[in-house]
Amino acid sequence: MAKVGLPRFRIRKPRRFSRRPKPGFVVAGKIWLEKDGELYLGWGRAILLERIDQYGSIAAAARSMKLAYRNAWLWVEAMNRLAPSPLVEKKSGGRSGGSARLTEEGRKALNQYKALRAKFEEFLQQVQP
Repeated sequence: MAKVGLPRFRIRKPRRFSRRPKPGFVVAGKIWLEKDGELYLGWGRAILLERIDQYGSIAAAARSMKLAYRNAWLWVEAMNRLAPSPLVEKKSGGRSGGSARLTEEGRKALNQYKALRAKFEEFLQQVQP
């Protein structure tokens, strides 16, 4: 009979920061876009769109981010559903495999998010105590 036991869990070491934290208070924040209370576009999804544009494939983009393909696919589906028109055009795989490309709407949304994020970063720098 096989020995049945509890699954092994790894004890995680505390995270170490690559830079020293500044003493005192720091104003920090993240920015993302929502539609009807659902995440539309954030930093991770923006990176995914860039990588899809770069590699021409959702699978390759997900691999480059060390992201599960299913999660990447779900993110693309959510963005396409929430956008006025699809951000990513997909072609099903076959012998040569599938492909994906950013639409004009996708490029526009990505550029708008990058501009918004740059303004937000600038704002954070201005309000530092």
